[in-house]
Amino acid sequence: MFPQRLKAGYHAFLDGRFSAERQRYETLAQKGQSPEILVIGCVDSRVSPEVIFDALPGELLVVRNVANIVPAYENDHAFQHGTSAALEFAVQALRVKHIVVLGHALCGGIGAFADESAPLSPGDFIGHWMEQISPAAATLGPKSNYAMTDYRRRLELASVELSLRNLMTFPCISVLVERGKLQLHGAYFGVATGRLLVRDGETGVFEPVDEGKASPLAMIRCEGE
Repeated sequence: MFPQRLKAGYHAFLDGRFSAERQRYETLAQKGQSPEILVIGCVDSRVSPEVIFDALPGELLVVRNVANIVPAYENDHAFQHGTSAALEFAVQALRVKHIVVLGHALCGGIGAFADESAPLSPGDFIGHWMEQISPAAATLGPKSNYAMTDYRRRLELASVELSLRNLMTFPCISVLVERGKLQLHGAYFGVATGRLLVRDGETGVFEPVDEGKASPLAMIRCEGE
């Protein structure tokens, strides 16, 4: 049976937002979508890019996977590459101008990688998927050098850095970045605080988007990533 919560939510949407923005939806249906921004986010239900950025329909193209990971370019057609296919669509078909990798606090995938004794599930896929952030973990050095909370937070940021590097392994992306037609950005959302940190492209520092001076958390720097 279809969830009653979804039925109620749909009716609220139909009577509210859809009614108020009907013209926009009709225009999108007729002319198609042309978002300028692709956000790569986590599947975590607490971290919805459309909500965080107060986006209108058609404004953001969003790709979500466990721990907002961008795999490195791999031209192997024996495997299915959902995130890579979405990147190709965004860059080559829609010609987005910005790609944002949105990490977040309290990420379950990152936590499971950091603490091997607490896997997210007994299944076959998550552990293998999360192995992709091993290079990010390597940049932090031994886990024993940190308290677990601090290590997880640093790893969440380092993983964003890794995804930004992996984006540049895609030929269609690196060419556009080098020509100045596409910009890559890293960001980090605090679930409990609502604070958004944005990575400075020159320094690698994650700084609050609404403050001129970085907080202690924002000054966490992931060098060499």
